[in-house]
Parts: sequence; structure tokens; C-alpha cells
Amino acid sequence: MFRSAKALLVVALAAITLSGCIVEPVRPHRPPPPVEVVPVMPAPGYHWVAGHYRWDGREWRWAPGHWRAY
Repeated sequence: MFRSAKALLVVALAAITLSGCIVEPVRPHRPPPPVEVVPVMPAPGYHWVAGHYRWDGREWRWAPGHWRAY
């Protein structure tokens, strides 16, 4: 009986220890940014927001740069 209680205790402790594990998906490294050609400013009072990569849950997607009004 003592042997089965000890085995049950070991299994319970292992289950408790492993229940806190979080498996995070491994995402590939972000690729280097492409060369962006900045177009002419559309009007005074705009500033350039550079393009960047966004993770969409499966892959890196490029969000191109754009002009934004202040």
C-alpha cells in the first residue's frame, strides 16, 4: 500500500508541475526590411511613417510606409 501511495504522489506532483507549462509557438525571425522609396510629401504638415513587418499569427507581413498628417 505504501508503494502505491508513493507512486500516486509522484504522478500527482509531476502533473501539478507540468500543468504550469505554456507552449509558445516558435515564429521565424523577422526578415530584413526592403528598401522603401519615400514619395514626395503630399502637402506641408505631413510626416513619413516607415514601413514595418507585422506578425499575423502565421507569417510576417510587410506593412508599407505612408504619409500621415500631423
